[in-house]
Amino acid sequence: MSNKILLAPIQGVTDYQFRNTYNKFFKGVDYMYSPYLRVDKDMQLRNSKVKDILPENNKDINLVPQIMTNKPEEFIYMSKLLFDKGYEHINWNLGCPFPMVTNRELGSGLLPHHNKIEDVLAKVLPVIPVKLSIKMRIGFEDEEEIFKILPVLDKFPVLEIIIHPRTGKQMYKGEVNTDVFEKCLALTKHKICYNGDINTLDDYNKLSSRFKTVKSWMLGRGLIANPFLAMQINQNDKDFSDNKMDIFREFHDILSEEYMKNLSGPSHLLNKMRVFWEYFSLSFTNSHKVYKRVKKATSISKYKIAVEQNCSSESWIA
Repeated sequence: MSNKILLAPIQGVTDYQFRNTYNKFFKGVDYMYSPYLRVDKDMQLRNSKVKDILPENNKDINLVPQIMTNKPEEFIYMSKLLFDKGYEHINWNLGCPFPMVTNRELGSGLLPHHNKIEDVLAKVLPVIPVKLSIKMRIGFEDEEEIFKILPVLDKFPVLEIIIHPRTGKQMYKGEVNTDVFEKCLALTKHKICYNGDINTLDDYNKLSSRFKTVKSWMLGRGLIANPFLAMQINQNDKDFSDNKMDIFREFHDILSEEYMKNLSGPSHLLNKMRVFWEYFSLSFTNSHKVYKRVKKATSISKYKIAVEQNCSSESWIA
């Protein structure tokens, strides 16, 4: 069985414009997960969220929509809506670490309440028309919270559990706890996917050598920083070794053009692309200088000059 590579859902980054542009230039990603969908108080999804998962905006992509909720009625509503859009597999977010989410017992904020997780699954799984996977942290504050949750999940027909071995309180700081992840592998009958700090081919090789039974790997920030990473893992990037900067530059230019079509005004485009350069810069020599050039650009023309300087005066190191 060959390993599968999944693209992590990152709010404000892995939207359909990014997914489609990435798919034109790079190979190796088997499934892409959408940033989470969440209904408002009137049980409605924002139009921008619906647009992001429309099949016509995700052609030639194996997209898995992700939902965030702690209420069975919301869960069922979104599941049926997504099924009607043609999706047969959705993902439940139990991992988001941001306080505006966790303070409402959503994302990783729901993890201390394993009885509530069980109640939601017991009510929704018999009636939803889609298969379900779960993306989660190892806990909110307690890194062993997951040991109480895995026996709960074993009661239900869950397709896969994607585990990021940090707590919600850690956000993205500190080390991932690979020892806790290793213990999890023996505590569930479900398939387990590893997610967290796979930033280089060496990171992947070390983890895959240690966790030989794991066959799914989710890449997030590391793949945004180095779009070639999935190809490097699959050993099919050799043809690109001499012209990675040229390919990156073309990818970048098409990506910015796609956002220009959809964003209202230059300031929105600059803000959007600055977010990407926080990641892209990590694959350049002088990464701090690379990001600083883009951050200082106050107009589209100055931004283009900054990008040109980055791609012509620095080297691609990933």
